[in-house]
Amino acid sequence: MPTSVVMPALEMAQETGKLVSWKKKEGEQVKKGEILLEVETDKAVVEIEAAIDGVLAGVTAKVDDVVPVGQVIAWLLKAGESVPAASGAPQQTGRKMDSAPAAAVAAPVAEAAPEPASVAGAKISPKARRLAREHGVDIARVKGSGPGGEILADDIMKAAAGAPAPAAPAPVAARPASPPVAAQLGSDTGVVSSIGRIMAERTTQSWTQVPQFYVTRAVDATNMNASRARRVPEIERSHSVKVTHTDILVAAVARSLRQFPRMNGSWNNGAIAMHAEVNVALAMAVENAVVTAVIKNADKLALGDIAKARKELTERARANRLTPADIQGATFTISNLGMMEVDAFTAIIVPPQAGILAVGAIKDQVVASGGFIGIKPMMNLTLTSDHRVIDGARAAEFLNDVVAGLTDPDKWL
Repeated sequence: MPTSVVMPALEMAQETGKLVSWKKKEGEQVKKGEILLEVETDKAVVEIEAAIDGVLAGVTAKVDDVVPVGQVIAWLLKAGESVPAASGAPQQTGRKMDSAPAAAVAAPVAEAAPEPASVAGAKISPKARRLAREHGVDIARVKGSGPGGEILADDIMKAAAGAPAPAAPAPVAARPASPPVAAQLGSDTGVVSSIGRIMAERTTQSWTQVPQFYVTRAVDATNMNASRARRVPEIERSHSVKVTHTDILVAAVARSLRQFPRMNGSWNNGAIAMHAEVNVALAMAVENAVVTAVIKNADKLALGDIAKARKELTERARANRLTPADIQGATFTISNLGMMEVDAFTAIIVPPQAGILAVGAIKDQVVASGGFIGIKPMMNLTLTSDHRVIDGARAAEFLNDVVAGLTDPDKWL
């Protein structure tokens, strides 16, 4: 029977995906495992492989379309098969939908009060309904952009941001119109990619829902610099990659996460989930957004292997070629702005992780030590923690352990 090609859900909170490109043309033969299309999520552009051998047919989505996850966008046909007849019902998105009860249907006693009659029968995703409650958006005034008028999270966020209602605008007095801000400041001003839009949504969610607190330490980077300098030639020969300070930071943090498993945990529906793997994500700047690429089992990797993984992830991120495996499963994140000469900053947690480490630049500073004043290369670390998972004392112990490892890395590298 024909095999459907659907917009994939590459992460739990994803509602839509943007079709970046088709790698095969309609009517072209496709082999299982060949790249069929590219999809942009909030984190990366991901290549999607064909599930079977067949001929691509019945393509309904074009480049730059934003499609709900689970919606059929094409078919793969074997010999003698044809594209199924289109159904009159709206295509499903592959997610559970909340449907406001129709006025003529009696609601069960235990059911919550129905939505206003003006939205009776309208489809709305659970995520969109939650966002509507959080932002005080009346869904009766929101026009859904999904299949069959389904209200998506993006519709709610646009309404919360003051986007125009679907009703016809009221007439305005005749006067010279001012050019849009984007026209005044440049063509790219105000343009938000889907990655940037969902990043904004998630950082807002983290900032407003996660009780975050901060602890900071200054690190003497003298021994870290020396250790890196000694290891660069050997690792360049064995792994064909140059060791960076970020690589040593990943190794030190992964070691400490193994020693302090609570920091490697996460908040999950009122309980603390402990993770067996130590997967350290690195925040990476790409065009108009930031993505987090994950070094899996970082506590078990040698420094050269960490450096190689970091280089490969960086190259794929800059080329918008991160795979689903590259962006999933992180248990902790490092954000390093040292290369941008930032002295110190605080980072926002990536839920459901319990912590993120913000790293500043290594700069010579006048430091008093042992009764003497000298100049040392110093680096500031700021740890942001989720107070639901870890308290201040445990966060301080974790950060102190990271600092101890960076102060004398030859003891454990």
